[in-house]
Amino acid sequence: MKFVFDLDGTVCFKGQPVSSKILHSLSELTKAGIEVIFASARPIRDMLPVIDETFHHYTMIGGNGSLISKERKVIKSNSFSTNDITEIKKLVNQYNATYLIDGDWNYAYTGPDTHPILQNLDPAKLGEMVSLESLDSVVKVLFLTSNNMDELADKLSKLNVYVNKHGNENVLDISPSGINKWSALKTLGIEENTYIAFGNDANDISMFENALHTVMIGYHEHLAPFAKEIISLSGDYEQEIAEKILTILKEYRPIQV
Repeated sequence: MKFVFDLDGTVCFKGQPVSSKILHSLSELTKAGIEVIFASARPIRDMLPVIDETFHHYTMIGGNGSLISKERKVIKSNSFSTNDITEIKKLVNQYNATYLIDGDWNYAYTGPDTHPILQNLDPAKLGEMVSLESLDSVVKVLFLTSNNMDELADKLSKLNVYVNKHGNENVLDISPSGINKWSALKTLGIEENTYIAFGNDANDISMFENALHTVMIGYHEHLAPFAKEIISLSGDYEQEIAEKILTILKEYRPIQV
């Protein structure tokens, strides 16, 4: 049995690290012989600062499935093709778009100095900000601003890439075709209905669709149809999440997968 956790809005909130109460529940999973996997839209570089160092050897899926880390090493990287990058660059110029573009570790950023995403961008200074041309590979693209975001999204949808629109943040999140959290789990040899998934956003749909049990944190209209349980973001929700992890452990522990 495995438990897979998204990060932002699921087990960590407002850019702060995962709380001690949730970390305690994750430790209890490990003690019970359950593998814990973190799966985030963040690249591995930006996942590490919000996860206590004692958990850094855990398996991590970053960049919505484009990166996989085990035992503190990136073991898998799925990048855009040269043709994809050429077309994306054309759209950057056509729509005067600003971006955060991630390589395996370093990144290129042209967004506003005041953009909220900077709060979570390489806070531990583990990577370097470089030019797009200096990146050896590109695993994830975030379009932050443009002169016409709807048209840009439409043009991107015609390319061989996966487009996820974060409506609340008004950004476009682009991954290589066929890459998502579920594709990364399959790469790790994980099969359908063999894991528990916690998530909060549309980029968690693929892993919810194939999970044995699912818990949605907060509410997202596109994720909700795939959630078996919902924890609202009211009251001491972090305590509720910590308790739910242990409750599900007790419920599913007899199932040996």
